[in-house]
This record gives sequence, C-alpha cells and structure tokens, in this order.
Amino acid sequence: MDVLCQEIALTVKEIPPMAALQTIFFGGGTPSLLSVKQLEKILEAIAKYFAIASNVDISLEANAGTVSLESLQGYRSLGVNRISLGAQAFQQELLDACGRGHSVAEIYEAVDAIKNAGFENFSLDLISGLPHQSMADWQDSLQKAIALEPKHLSIYDLTIEEGTAFGKRYQAGDNPLPTESHTVEMYIFAHDLLPSVGYEHYEISNYAQSGYQSKHNLNYWHNQPFYGVGMGATSYINRQRIDRPQKMRQYLDAIALWQSTGIGFTAPMIEPMEELMDSLMQGLRLAEGLSLNALQETYGKELCDRALQILDHYREQDWVRFVEHAEDVRIMLVSPDGWLFSDIVIADLYENL
Repeated sequence: MDVLCQEIALTVKEIPPMAALQTIFFGGGTPSLLSVKQLEKILEAIAKYFAIASNVDISLEANAGTVSLESLQGYRSLGVNRISLGAQAFQQELLDACGRGHSVAEIYEAVDAIKNAGFENFSLDLISGLPHQSMADWQDSLQKAIALEPKHLSIYDLTIEEGTAFGKRYQAGDNPLPTESHTVEMYIFAHDLLPSVGYEHYEISNYAQSGYQSKHNLNYWHNQPFYGVGMGATSYINRQRIDRPQKMRQYLDAIALWQSTGIGFTAPMIEPMEELMDSLMQGLRLAEGLSLNALQETYGKELCDRALQILDHYREQDWVRFVEHAEDVRIMLVSPDGWLFSDIVIADLYENL
C-alpha cells in the first residue's frame, strides 16, 4: 500500500493531470481482498494528488466469497458506487472445473450483500466455452444471472492461456471443451436473449441496461488517455503506453529507483499508424462504431483511406458497414457476424497497414 501510494504521487509529479478524474477502477487480481482501511488509503492518495469529478464513477472488481455486507458497506462509504462481480457460472461442477474459488451459494450471498449495502449499479461476469459446459448449462446461467437483476453483464468466451495450469489441463480441441460451433451458438443465444429483456449489446462482450454502460471501459474503447498504477498496470498518457513490472520485487525496486533518482517508467512514443490501429481495434468493438470525421481529423485522410480500403472488402460478407450519419460516416462491425469474425478483420488491418 505504501509503495502504491508513492507511485501515485510520483506519477502526478511527472505527468500532471489535465482534468478531473471521471472514473477510478480497481481491477484484478481480486481488489475485494483489500480491507476497507487499505482502500481508504489508496483513495486518500488519489484525492490528494488528483482533482476528482463530482460525478466520478468508482468501480471495484470483486469475487464471490471475498465480500461481506460489512466490507461492501465500508467500500460504499468511501465513494465506491459500482461493483463488478465475477460469477462465471451457476453450476458448481463448472466452477470447480475452471478452478474458481467460490461456490454457487456464494454468488447469491455476494449479490444479496451488494444490494443490502445499497449498490444499485452492479455487473456480473459470465464465461462461455468452459470445460464440459453444455448449451443447457449456458442457458441456465444466463437466466439465473438475469433473475439477479444486474445493471450490466460481461460475457467472455473462455481463453486458454499458454503456460498456465489451466492451459496444461485443457488444450484447445480436447474433449472436455465445447467445440467452436457450440461456443458460437452460446454467443448467438446471449446476443438474442439479453436485448429481449432490456440489455443493450453495446460492445462485443458487454451488455447493459440503458445508462449503465461501463464508463471506465468506454474510455479504453474510445482510445482515450488513462493513468495506470500498481503492479502489472499499464498507463496511456501523452501517446505512450507504459507497463509496470508484473513481479512484486521488480515493482518495488522500480518505485524505489524512481523515488531516489527521479527516473520513472518510460516507453517510446506511439507512431500515428499504430495509434490509428489501436483506435480501430478498440472502437470496432463498440456497437456505435467509429466516426470517420474524427479519425480523419486525428490521423489524416491518407492513413484513414488505407484503412477504409481494407475494411471495404468485408462489406461484401456483411461483416462491416459504413453508415451515413448527419455529415459524418460511422464505421462499424455488423452484429453478430462482424463481431464473431472481428479477429479476422483486425488481423487483416494489422497485416496490411
């Protein structure tokens, strides 16, 4: 906690804030393992060095089994106004298969505590494509999640990370994992069901009731600047993406060096083509797509025309659409096929730009 608060002070000294913070996000690992006192210490450090908007959105990721009514009431008293709860599945055997440390009962206990602590705005995470997960399991999880009335739902397709214990247990194509066609069915089912019960499919993996989109994540998807602090964090300020060390000892040493010598974290400036690529990759995730006028104002007509030429190829498959809007053109992936094949479109842009 001490070193993290030192980093906040050093960060502001090196790159003074341009405006008041609109969002503060406590992201994974598991921030809900922090005590109320620890979270208070971090928020006090932020308030000391940053201006904070009066309507700031303060989110905290939590895992079921790590929160209580008491801890949630404490977080809320500090200004936290949004909880993102990792539920993942509502079948105990699936939670066990993917190594989650909580039970189905603890999901319900956590949601009860969230509501009783006075949080109106909370999100649930679910994962499709889990080992042994059937379509019936997936439909059941979605229905149970909807019944808990979250304002927001994040639905992720299982990603097997190389080198992890999970990755060694389950290789792509192994029998326990659903086939690609089954995971596509799961995606389409959620895409059809959730809007019918009041959730807008506003981003490839995210659904929200009106007015409850994730403000913090929208900042990422719009490719806007953000401060990142803490072990393994990344910041995007002054056209630099700067990573922090992912191992504790290296992180502590780096902050100590910064404190003693004034030498902080650095990274090369992002070239316009790379920045355009980042804007396309992030913005095409959104149902609203991208403004062609805004892209041309930022990156110039020549670069944008090259990107449009590549994207135009995918209009024939009805994966990409150019929609005239007032005096602008919106560029968007067509839901759901464009989103399902988004990796192909993005890879093509990378290769040819």
